[in-house]
Amino acid sequence: MKVWTVSNQKGGVGKTTTVVSLAGLLSSWGFRTLVVDLDPHGSLTSYFKLNPDEIELSVYNLFHDTGQKKTNINPKVYIQPTEFDGLSILPASTAIATLDRQVAALGGMGLVISSALKKVSNEYDYVIIDSPPMLGILMINALAACQHIIIPSISEYLALKGLERMIHTVQMVFKSRKNQPKYTIVPTMFDKRTKAARDSLITLRQSYPDNIWNSVIPIDTRIRDASIEGVPIPLYAPKSKSVEAYTALLELLLQENKQVDNKMAVS
Repeated sequence: MKVWTVSNQKGGVGKTTTVVSLAGLLSSWGFRTLVVDLDPHGSLTSYFKLNPDEIELSVYNLFHDTGQKKTNINPKVYIQPTEFDGLSILPASTAIATLDRQVAALGGMGLVISSALKKVSNEYDYVIIDSPPMLGILMINALAACQHIIIPSISEYLALKGLERMIHTVQMVFKSRKNQPKYTIVPTMFDKRTKAARDSLITLRQSYPDNIWNSVIPIDTRIRDASIEGVPIPLYAPKSKSVEAYTALLELLLQENKQVDNKMAVS
């Protein structure tokens, strides 16, 4: 089972869209796929027509039950199927916004998601985590659980500053980890018509030459249409320009993961 985390310390850069698009492609290609919502905004949960304000079992309950030292916790209890074949979700409730205040009382909570995913490692081929846009216990869990970090970033000045903070966070979190996960910066919502977008993309490529994807996710109104319907865009508009781009990104990620697996097998 491979675990990818989609993260950035700036909101509005296309995190949830990236999670849903990659997961939609993976499941449509026959991979058993789980998405995990660790963002208190619950956008991923809402995408699949679940209400973060009313949901009874969610990732919050997983954290709470773990903190209460309950034994024999079964992560399957908190996971729900979606209406799409091969695609399940560990949803968020708005209560997870309170977790950072509870951490001191609950104790060591940095590996809750990692431990839970290990228990269902035979159930899924890929897990994609939607991380919150702020550093705290939820982001720590999202980063600690993954083998690859996907960092969406729009091409504008403020987003570039947020990206700097995100890269710093990744380096800080994995400073003492021997095998640090690879991270890939994905330019999203790119509008080639604007000079600001083109200039910012050049800056991105110059600043992170070894970690930036060599293409972009273009602006696409079909993404909004798909979200209104609650359908992953690869299933809603499979021939759209954004799906073409996400397909190219996914093929690269799968190839890179294959290379890592082969390297580990040899060593």
